[in-house]
Amino acid sequence: MSIDLSSGPQCPIPLQHREKIILGHGSGGTLSQELISSVFLKYLNNPLLEQNDDSAQFELINKNSRIAITTDSHIVSPIFFPGGDIGKLAVCGTVNDLAMSGAIPRYLTAGFILEEGLEISILERILYSMAEAAKEADILIAAGDTKVVERGKADQIFITTSGIGEIPYSHGHISGNNAQPGDAVIISGSIGDHGIAVLAARNNLLGEIDVRSDVSPLNKMLQGILEEGAEIHVLRDPTRGGLATTLNEIACQSRVTIHIEESQIPIQPAVKAACEILGFDPMYVANEGKVVIICSHNQSEKIVAKLKAHPYGVDSVVIGRVDNDHPGKVILHNIYGTTRLVTRLSGELLPRIC
Repeated sequence: MSIDLSSGPQCPIPLQHREKIILGHGSGGTLSQELISSVFLKYLNNPLLEQNDDSAQFELINKNSRIAITTDSHIVSPIFFPGGDIGKLAVCGTVNDLAMSGAIPRYLTAGFILEEGLEISILERILYSMAEAAKEADILIAAGDTKVVERGKADQIFITTSGIGEIPYSHGHISGNNAQPGDAVIISGSIGDHGIAVLAARNNLLGEIDVRSDVSPLNKMLQGILEEGAEIHVLRDPTRGGLATTLNEIACQSRVTIHIEESQIPIQPAVKAACEILGFDPMYVANEGKVVIICSHNQSEKIVAKLKAHPYGVDSVVIGRVDNDHPGKVILHNIYGTTRLVTRLSGELLPRIC
């Protein structure tokens, strides 16, 4: 018995779709492979992705290091904002989370949730941005995954990233538990830039206010300091919840008091103006390219000088000190000689900020 394929209903060959994402791009079939080969690998290709297996294989561990691992999801709205986009944010956010433990970031994975109808040219802009950020941070994107959901079931694109890094034993043990009385508290630059930049891009809510996000990979800047043997006890990036929430987390973890000087905290005039208009406290506004460093007081000047020599740390300054008079508390000293308790953020100040 023979089958005649010359007539009658037949399963059509999938049409190529080069302009917008369709549900078929998430099928795992021909359209998926076309999207991976012609779009994703165009920007992110490297020897690990070329293995084309279900998992990447590589050597990492050696006798002189520990492993750090982290994961994060990114749902920022809008996906493009002054100074960055969701792709750069995804890479830098994960790189910086690794760097806060003193790790040297090595490998990153990325999962993409794409909404049907997303323009492929927009996806390419995001992938290009991710590739540039990964190159700057010297981290390989080793594996990834893509899923497509129907229109209205996502907001264009969501990205989840995981990262693996090595912590040389020479970098010491850096943790939020390690702040000690007598330590100095350093911030690597002005606060609130990212949150206000994203908010300004959201329906042009802030009119002519010109603020760019500080989103950037901080690992190289920190690695240069750690390799010189600096006595750093805590590293933390003040992202959601801002500087105030981050300092409270450290104070609680280490059971210490953190005293900060309001006059020393760097804030851009445009950020301060935007916060005054909106009724925000810049202490609670998100950052994506700043680091809080708590270190031995006698090394603070040397560390600040080293930070200032790097493009991402030119506005670094000592903003406070660690004590043990009120464990678990953060106390702000203002220019009038009075003090107030700084608590952590209790709710959501700016949704969809990272």
